[in-house]
Amino acid sequence: MRIVVTGADGFVGSHVVDLAVRAGHEVHAIYRAMPATRRDDLGGEWAADLIQEWPIDETPDGVIHLASLAAVGRSFDAPQEYISANTAIMTNLGESLLRGGAGDTRVIVVSSGALYATAAEPCDERRDLALTSPYAVSKAAVELQSSYYRARGLEMVVVRPFNHIGPGQARGFILPDLVEAVTGLGDAEALQVGNLDSRRDYTDVRDVARAYLDLLVAPAVQDIYNIASGVSVSGREILGEICHNLGREVPETIVDPARLRPNDPPEIIGDASRIRSDLGWTPVIPLQTSVRDFLTASTILPPE
Repeated sequence: MRIVVTGADGFVGSHVVDLAVRAGHEVHAIYRAMPATRRDDLGGEWAADLIQEWPIDETPDGVIHLASLAAVGRSFDAPQEYISANTAIMTNLGESLLRGGAGDTRVIVVSSGALYATAAEPCDERRDLALTSPYAVSKAAVELQSSYYRARGLEMVVVRPFNHIGPGQARGFILPDLVEAVTGLGDAEALQVGNLDSRRDYTDVRDVARAYLDLLVAPAVQDIYNIASGVSVSGREILGEICHNLGREVPETIVDPARLRPNDPPEIIGDASRIRSDLGWTPVIPLQTSVRDFLTASTILPPE
């Protein structure tokens, strides 16, 4: 297939591009900024501000749309920026495909499991939405745009991934932020943290990338899919796994009120039964491997 990947220089996008190339697809990558080293295994590379324009005129067989502002915590400081940016990108993508008559182009629109209300049991795709952050509001708006473009004849498949984890993740998320804090901590120093008792559903980024590609090439799919492990993990458990790999004791923690998020649900778990049933997808990389591979990729630990 001829595939376009937006956000190709991002955390998930880089894994999607690598996986798609290995699978033999012709991959066209859209970056926020052109990398210093060009890849000779791609069908094309573009640097573009997708808030302003869609840079490709040709009609692809499929699009995996990852480009967005994606840090939940930062969205509280810039709510309108998140809503405006994420919906503008979707508009430019959708309008370009309409102009090209791309009725046969399947678009995987990446939304978020952060849209769901908290609940004692795992959230499936029918669960009511809660919208507890400006980021979630922006993704709900993108989903409405997807419904609009679907009604205009485009094949839009919305995915709601729960929390990602793994090698290559940048600051602004729990694993890289905790690793940076712990590695810079003195032996007897306490660690300033947010709410480490909240529990989230984490899936390794490589399993997430595989789910997106599986959905893109499947013969038939439904409109919305969760991508999740079905297991919740606390921030304290992630901190413990980091310290275990670094060979150090878990430090004393002190909650910094400035790091607490408004409306922070105590637990969110995803139910990915739909994609398991339709495609046979299931996550295979455990949390322990995700943490260790992150530390290795960050050169904090030597390769095994």
